[in-house]
Amino acid sequence: MFTAAVATTHAVGAVTDNKVIWKRLLIDGDGTGDDEKINLLAKSFIKWYNSGSQEEGYNQYQRMLSTLSQCEFSMGKSLLVYDMNLREMENNEKIYKEIEGSIAGAHEKITECKKQILQAKRIRKDSQEYDALAKVILRRPDRRETLTELQALGKELENLSHIKGSIEDKLELRRKQFHVLLSTIHELQQTLENDEKLSEGEEAQQTSMETNPKPQTN
Repeated sequence: MFTAAVATTHAVGAVTDNKVIWKRLLIDGDGTGDDEKINLLAKSFIKWYNSGSQEEGYNQYQRMLSTLSQCEFSMGKSLLVYDMNLREMENNEKIYKEIEGSIAGAHEKITECKKQILQAKRIRKDSQEYDALAKVILRRPDRRETLTELQALGKELENLSHIKGSIEDKLELRRKQFHVLLSTIHELQQTLENDEKLSEGEEAQQTSMETNPKPQTN
C-alpha cells in the first residue's frame, strides 16, 4: 500500500487536470482534509528518505503508515458513500418508474371513469325515457279490460250488422211495394184517362144526335 501511495504521488504531474480533480474528490469526498493528508504523506516520505538516524526514520515510517491508514479509511468511506449514492439513484429511478406507472394508471382510471360517467348518463337518460313510457302505458287501460271491451264492441257490431241487414231487407221490401204502388197508380191513371175519353166521346155523340134528329118516315 505504501509503494502504491508513493507511485500515485509521483504520477500526479502526469495525469490531466480532470483526473487530478476526480482523484481529489474521490480521496477527499466529504471534505475532511484527506487531500492534505496525501500531501502530508508525501512530505513524510521525503523526510523519511532524508532521515539521518534509524529512530527518526522509524518514526517517520510510523507516521506514514498512520496517514496512509487514514487515507485508506477515507477512500473506503468515500466508496461506501459512492455505492450508497448509486443505490439511492437506482432507488430513485425505481421510484420514478413507479410514479410514471402510477400516473399512467391514473390516466387509464380517469379515462375509464369518463367512460363510466358517459354510460351512467346514457343509462339515466334511458331510465327517464322508460319511466315516461311506463307512465303513458299506465294511463292506458289494462289489456284484459281492453280485450273485454273489444269483445263487447265486437258483439255490439255484430248485433248492429244484423239490425242493418234487417233494415235493409225492410227497405228493399218497401222499395218493391212502392214500385208496385207506383205501377198501380200509373195503370189507374191510364184507366181514368181512358174512361174520361170514352165519356167525352159519348157525350159528344149524344149532343150531335140531339142537335140533328133523324127525319120520320111514313
